[in-house]
Amino acid sequence: MPTPDRRTRKRLATRQNISDAATLLFIKRGFDQVTVDEIAAAADVGRMTVFNHFPRKEDMFFDRDEEGREVLRDALRQRDPGVAPIEALRLLAHRLVAERNPAVEFSARSQSFIETVEDSETLKARARAIRDELAQVMTVALAECTGRDPTDPDACLAANLLLATWTVAFLQAHRTFQQTRDSEKAKAAFLAIVDKGSIGVKAAMAGTPYA
Repeated sequence: MPTPDRRTRKRLATRQNISDAATLLFIKRGFDQVTVDEIAAAADVGRMTVFNHFPRKEDMFFDRDEEGREVLRDALRQRDPGVAPIEALRLLAHRLVAERNPAVEFSARSQSFIETVEDSETLKARARAIRDELAQVMTVALAECTGRDPTDPDACLAANLLLATWTVAFLQAHRTFQQTRDSEKAKAAFLAIVDKGSIGVKAAMAGTPYA
């Protein structure tokens, strides 16, 4: 991957600075109680600079959304030809946990993130929208990696079943951490559900190129 030029690095640093400042305020005071002007002041940038990087306030909180989508696409594009797409995504879950990826972090810090979402109707609505968008991204990625049409109903079914599995696993892992304060137990709970759910998805998609 080519190294970003100075201008790009500066733009990305500014974006990250805004997101970090916003997230700290959201977690401390609640998403709906924080204004864009307060975020701009905390990040030491102008109001228009904030909107140049983030069209919506909630995008500052879910700033790693696109990064997650690209990780998913890469797992399917770069999978070994002998590994079925559903299995490639199961293995991705294990790799993310092993690499301590922030997307599957179960800790006091991530608990604060979840609680902030649960306390805001705006963030909950955006989280649901992201889930729907991710289902479409996964549908297209599954179809493309098997040479099928992006509107393939089997790809749509597989994508939604997989997303349901990961959602249940993610929420249960956070509940496990909340109850035990043990990150390792939470990760184990996450992977156990992903593994179990993947078995079911493979059975449902038997006879298709996704299984």
